[in-house]
Amino acid sequence: MKQKMVVTEREVKSRKVPSGETVIIPDGEFVNITQDLGGNYTVTWQGNMLRIDGTDADAIGRKPQALDFIAPADGNIDKQQVWDALETIYDPEIPINLVSLGLIYNVDINQDTQQVTIDMTLTAPGCGMGPVLVGDVEYRVGLVPFVENVKVELVFDPPWSRDKMSEEAQLEAGLFF
Repeated sequence: MKQKMVVTEREVKSRKVPSGETVIIPDGEFVNITQDLGGNYTVTWQGNMLRIDGTDADAIGRKPQALDFIAPADGNIDKQQVWDALETIYDPEIPINLVSLGLIYNVDINQDTQQVTIDMTLTAPGCGMGPVLVGDVEYRVGLVPFVENVKVELVFDPPWSRDKMSEEAQLEAGLFF
């Protein structure tokens, strides 16, 4: 993508790359969009590389990604909605979602505390985007009705390998022969 300078149309929450630290970009600020893979946006502002979630894309003049979940009548967290939210989160370097990449190992829901605990891994233990991906997971899963808390556990056993990817993801990444 060719870089594009835009002006923020409202205050927007972002996360610093690679630390994942929350940074608020004020309304009326010039930002440079450097990447828009997987529905999220990487921008530079005041010398920092930041990631804006696609659900906040309107802040930079783009169409926001809508995550609309119907609240279950029983007041419980719907596990399929959690998985659906996870499928909207893409690796920042390739446009394949975390579920298809095989990075999500387990989802556990405690209905009493309304907490979702997710075991996930990274493509490499030293992946610098780990904190950003954890933030993506916490944010998007937190949009599911009745979720009060999201806990992400980064696990590296078993280690990730490309055989954990779906066949579709392997085809998309050019790894399926």
